[in-house]
Amino acid sequence: HSQVSLLSLFLNCFLKQHYYYCSLSCRYLVDCRWFELWKEYVKTGDQNSPSFPGQIDNTELFENLETYRLKERLVENEDFVLVPAEAWRKLLSWYGMVPEQPALERKVIDLPSTVKVEIYPVEISLCLHSNMEEVVTEQFSRTDTIYTIQKVMQKQFEVEEDAEPRLWMKSSDTSCERLRNTQMTVLDTCLATGMTVIMELRNADGTWPSSRPQIMRNSVEEQDTYRGQPGVCGLTNLGNTCFMNSALQCLSNTPPLTEYFLKNLFLGELNFTNPLGMKGEIAEAYADVIKQMWSGRHYSVVPRIFKTKVGHFASQFLGYQQHDSQELLSFLLDGLHEDLNRVKNKEYIELRDADGRPDQEVAEEAWRNHRRRNDSVIVDTFHGLFKSTLVCPECQKVSVTFDPFCYLSVPLPISKERVMEVFFVSLDPLSKPVQHRVVVPKAGKVIDLCTALSQATNIPASQMVVADVFNHRFYKIYQVDESLSCILDRDDIFILKVETVTGSFTSRCRRYVRQPDPAEEVEEEEEEEENGEDNDEEEELYRNQPNGVSGGNNNAQSEPGSNGAEEEKTEEEESSSEQDRGSSTEEGQSAGGSTDTNSQDAADGEQGAAEASGKEEEEDEEEKDDAEPIAQVNKKAVNRRRCAEKKQKPLFIIQAVNSNGTTERGMADGGNTLSLSSPLYVAIDWDPDMKKKYYNESEAERYDKDQSMKVPQQHTTVQLQECIELFTTVETLEEENPWYCPTCKKHQLATKKLDLWSLPEVLIIHLKRFSYTKYSREKLDSIVEFPLRCLDFSGCLLRKTGTDSEPPSRYDLIAVSNHYGGLRDGHYTSYAQNKDNGRWYYFDDSKVTCAKEEQIVTNAAYLLFYQRQDKIRYPTLPPPDNHIASSNHDSVPGPMDID
Repeated sequence: HSQVSLLSLFLNCFLKQHYYYCSLSCRYLVDCRWFELWKEYVKTGDQNSPSFPGQIDNTELFENLETYRLKERLVENEDFVLVPAEAWRKLLSWYGMVPEQPALERKVIDLPSTVKVEIYPVEISLCLHSNMEEVVTEQFSRTDTIYTIQKVMQKQFEVEEDAEPRLWMKSSDTSCERLRNTQMTVLDTCLATGMTVIMELRNADGTWPSSRPQIMRNSVEEQDTYRGQPGVCGLTNLGNTCFMNSALQCLSNTPPLTEYFLKNLFLGELNFTNPLGMKGEIAEAYADVIKQMWSGRHYSVVPRIFKTKVGHFASQFLGYQQHDSQELLSFLLDGLHEDLNRVKNKEYIELRDADGRPDQEVAEEAWRNHRRRNDSVIVDTFHGLFKSTLVCPECQKVSVTFDPFCYLSVPLPISKERVMEVFFVSLDPLSKPVQHRVVVPKAGKVIDLCTALSQATNIPASQMVVADVFNHRFYKIYQVDESLSCILDRDDIFILKVETVTGSFTSRCRRYVRQPDPAEEVEEEEEEEENGEDNDEEEELYRNQPNGVSGGNNNAQSEPGSNGAEEEKTEEEESSSEQDRGSSTEEGQSAGGSTDTNSQDAADGEQGAAEASGKEEEEDEEEKDDAEPIAQVNKKAVNRRRCAEKKQKPLFIIQAVNSNGTTERGMADGGNTLSLSSPLYVAIDWDPDMKKKYYNESEAERYDKDQSMKVPQQHTTVQLQECIELFTTVETLEEENPWYCPTCKKHQLATKKLDLWSLPEVLIIHLKRFSYTKYSREKLDSIVEFPLRCLDFSGCLLRKTGTDSEPPSRYDLIAVSNHYGGLRDGHYTSYAQNKDNGRWYYFDDSKVTCAKEEQIVTNAAYLLFYQRQDKIRYPTLPPPDNHIASSNHDSVPGPMDID
């Protein structure tokens, strides 16, 4: 009776095929011939009937009886029938099965647009990366996950359950592809019969056998013997990547985040489908770096793969330019959060205003809504809550919202004054330029700079011209009404006294230019005469040009400092003639000669000196001529007349040039006036031989220092608490960022106040040292005094603590990111406390040294990492004897070289 009922069930299922597949999760294959015999037997009910099927026998379905592999291209209802699991168990209990034959269980799988029984599972070869000769073959359903394959391999190859493997898919053409998402199915990853899955196990030093990076070690012999304190490990600078290394070291020494990765908790939370994430790649790359740094087997590791991943997902970090460690940290925390977000499908949540509701209620609602879309280890560790209050200046509408934050960016008190260093050049030809340090208003103008220097020099500000000297040229001459924000701290600023002066150019430069001896010049010219007419062309050239010794009437007039024009700054090599120009000024610790404002007087004076010296020499020669033959006397007389008529070789040539210092305006002819226009640039081109002979280069570069330069600059000191108070101060929104008032129905410059509502386990404080305003751009070098222990927020936290359910508000310092240098360049390092031994270390790229607590608070501190005291796990492990990655680990860290 039971078998008849079972047969009726079969017939009913065949008529309703869809229900037949969907009602149960798996089916069993039964040979069609055995099944037909069984049906005949059930109909007759006679056990002695020749149709009695006997034991279930699927021999005809197998390719051979050794592997029991199914024949190819078997057809349902011709070669086999599919039996539900319940029916199979009944048949098996009634008839049994041919010994050693396996039951042919098959899954019902849900494929796109259809449901079917998987007759032929995927046969995959399995092996370990460390032993690819030992291969086993297993069958998997197309709906099995990669994690299922991983577990089968761990059992097959006796790999420990807590090991961290990664799987690779190898196709027939030997190409390999990483199986990163273990929750994907065999079907989704396109695994097919005949392909191989390789299991790779992480090395003890944190690296992977297939992509072992270059490791910085002292010697090859130490590669397998070095054992250091985990976490005390440098990071190689790949080229201006100190900003990245500094941020990584701070995060590496953040205990809850590092333990999360070291314990492999991230593996089960990788989010491969988040459109806001990086498909888990940033999280995996970061995990690789952390595991290597905390393996205790490296002095330093090379984070090249991590750097490549960062550049791939954030193009601003491509290449090897210097960047901001805070910007990198912000990207990394956001990327790790999205890669590890436990929320797979983010729901839309409409935010509500407080509308007079109690703060506690609104804050809880805001945090609950935040966690509905954002749930990760980053949120658990770093996220807190602000209270933001906006007040409309017109209708007094108050809007209160609570917003999450990942770090606090706190401002530093900004001084309204600025210290500038300048060189003053007087009109005294024997005085060297003097370097001064003056205090001016940050929002001031160039006239304020002149006024400040006037008080130090007693020279009227109206007689000063301010110039920026770059690459031995006047790069820019400033107008008195220009803003001082145009002048950077690194610019070489020269302030020159100007007025109508008399005297020759050579006399104005006599501190470093030696006066030529007229007799010496005559001797040189006699030698040239004896050498023939080789220099006739050169003589003609000099005869037609104004110069600094003698020759034609030169009426060139100039007004230094009038209407200066900017030049493009360039580092290209100058031509030899440009290098010898007297109008140039050595950069930094050199000052240039003044341009003569009365070149006519210079030319006439020089020529008069030459004629006087020639006359004296002629009288001396006449006395000697009395004892000589008449013919020789006549010959020398002719030579002397030629020398008197001939133009003497000049020290330099004066010519008008353009703002780039190149000759485009032409030169004055011998007796003609040089045509000048505004703006005026005059260059002094030295003859190379004459410059070498008469020009004292070292003397020209000398300068004196005013007493103001000898007084050491005092760094301003502020308390961290002051910065936090500034952060919570009421401010008025800027015109570029107004608030739309829902009551007034228009944008308003509302007042805004931020307050701290709740703080995270690890609090990152960003000291905003880089200041950008409409008046200035600068890096603030103030010393911020911050505590290493017991930073207490109880006074500024709106949500009061102290109850059993509220966390405390005291924090201890665990890491600091430092920045040395200015706005455009600099070097990043970090201090950090090791979570296992409690000691402080100084990380400077690949170099690691011990540090003392009194060294940590400096004017270079940029990012501060604090951990809440109730979450601190005090160290219990002593450090290994050889745990320092530098031989000079007792050295005191200080400012590093600029990257």
